[in-house]
Amino acid sequence: MYYTYVLYSDKLKKRYVGLTNNVSRRLAEHNRGESQFTKGGVPWELVYFEELETQQLARAREVFLKSGSGRKWLDENINL
Repeated sequence: MYYTYVLYSDKLKKRYVGLTNNVSRRLAEHNRGESQFTKGGVPWELVYFEELETQQLARAREVFLKSGSGRKWLDENINL
């Protein structure tokens, strides 16, 4: 299984959308500063995730959530 996930940094007031096959491990990596893109926003909070059957489906959902329509969907469905 693969997961598309959304993190939120209260420090930056920003979301981050990604995909992984292990959500808890990936969140820990983000919070240890192991991702160049997210290390400035530590601590990150997991605010949403979806389980998908294949990496391709998870990638497609990640791309959607990063699009204008996807950001709108997140704004309407994830209370931050």
